Amino acid sequence: MADLKTCLPDDARVAELMRTPQEVMRLARMGASHQTRLSFMRAILRRVKREGWQVERTTWDVDENGVGVGVYEARGPEHTYSLIAYANDLPPEKRSDRVIATEWDATFALFDGVPTGADIDRLRDNVPKQEAGRCAATELVLSRANRSVRLFDHVADCLAQGRQPDVAEIDKVGYLMRTTAVYGNGKFGLADRDLYARREEAGGPFRVELLAVWLIRVFTVDIVEHMARIKGGAKAVLLDHDIRRRLGVGNSTGLGMAPFLVTHPALLNAWITARETALARVRALPSANAGTIGHFLEQLDRAHAGLERWHTPDERQSMRVCELAGDFGKLKQHLATGALTMSEPWNELYLWAAANLTLEGQEAVCSLVIEPHGDLVDDLAGAMAADERRAFAIDGTMRVDALAGLAARHFDWALATDFDAADQTARFWYVSEEKLEPRLGERHEEDGVELEQRLGIGREVATMMTALENEPGNTLLAEFLLRKPEHRHAARRVQLAAQLPYAEIHDNVLSATMMPIDMLRCKLAFFGASRFDPKSDRWVRITMYADAPFPDEIEGMDADDWAWPLFDETRPA
Repeated sequence: MADLKTCLPDDARVAELMRTPQEVMRLARMGASHQTRLSFMRAILRRVKREGWQVERTTWDVDENGVGVGVYEARGPEHTYSLIAYANDLPPEKRSDRVIATEWDATFALFDGVPTGADIDRLRDNVPKQEAGRCAATELVLSRANRSVRLFDHVADCLAQGRQPDVAEIDKVGYLMRTTAVYGNGKFGLADRDLYARREEAGGPFRVELLAVWLIRVFTVDIVEHMARIKGGAKAVLLDHDIRRRLGVGNSTGLGMAPFLVTHPALLNAWITARETALARVRALPSANAGTIGHFLEQLDRAHAGLERWHTPDERQSMRVCELAGDFGKLKQHLATGALTMSEPWNELYLWAAANLTLEGQEAVCSLVIEPHGDLVDDLAGAMAADERRAFAIDGTMRVDALAGLAARHFDWALATDFDAADQTARFWYVSEEKLEPRLGERHEEDGVELEQRLGIGREVATMMTALENEPGNTLLAEFLLRKPEHRHAARRVQLAAQLPYAEIHDNVLSATMMPIDMLRCKLAFFGASRFDPKSDRWVRITMYADAPFPDEIEGMDADDWAWPLFDETRPA
């Protein structure tokens, strides 16, 4: 729904209302993140709809055991991308979400262009092997997925018998398959991002990876309908479109993703800046018109009703979902007082939420108030990329007293931390030799600390500040670093934080109480994920593209109106 705004916000007021890094970049708040209009999945589908992309399944060579290959071509204005899907008949005992698995129900490659038969044969020998295989620069993405066996079999059995599956069963799980990895950017011989980053459709963060996931979603339905036809023959039916749309693609994400937000500070800053600018623009609006108020209230009702589908056995997250339901109830009561009719209504609503709701509720409100204002904020989705290589140059001409001043301003949280305390250095990050994936060790209980990765930025800055205490203030940073090069990394991060205010997490990622899942959720919310289902404090299952249009229906649907989906309780009478 377009925003029927009557006036634009004042730029100075927008700047004034930007939330501070000290508020936004704490792990507890980052771990309460929700998707927004700027999330990457939503930006992709807006482009697909706007540019009239065409998606066609051009190959389906799958046998009665569910083994074979399917190819899906996504044709944009200038480039075609083809998902090649290899289906497997995987024995139950080999099905695992762990990254060390060697076989999966399905494996995928996103091919740049249209593959030939020789390409499909070449990749058939490599893609199912994943890490043990080898790809080329014509392949952009490599992925794999396993069935959610209970739901997959339920849907296949129902369709084979000529009836639709139970919607309640669909909603309990939310996906027929879940990916355990979606790789890109040069890994395993895939194309380096530099080869396609200048393309309009691929320049934003994770665009090709999430395009692949959208196409994988189509495959998951095609394979379950195929198995239903094998079982039921002429009696089998296709999945009803309204039921089909409730299905997304699952994902299991663990510690491998967590360090990304630390190792990509410029990118993190770009993401957070875009979201915070969007929020500040809305908060700065002097008034709200009937169109945006109506849209907001509709989305709130849908978000509230949608909590019925957020299933998780995790005690902590289940409690937060219950608290969010209570927050939505409080919010509706507050809105009944006419809160959106006053001056700067969205700002007043935000301030009320900050004072009265949980972090989960506060961040949901941020997403909801942004939602009706696409005309005001959607341009920001194009400003969420960053070149990390250009962001890391050290200014050696800076005096060390100036550097210390920047550190005191931007790393006050780190300088207030006692890194001599055992609980503040309880963890260390390292890379697994077996799978080359990040892992988390217990410093005071486990061996391997000599393999520690440099992710404890706060500790490094605090250590550098101690070294600077004995330096004359007018010493050039270059001179200091020539004598003490071990502080180059900390100096670089301090200077970067001065340029990019949202580049650093304002918490100690080495502490005993740190929850890696907070980093995972923050990143996944920017992807557009929903229904976070933690399996521990170190890995989480999510759903992607649930309720989004499929390629065969996007032309006739709103490509962006699915994050807070319609339910029976919220559909017009």
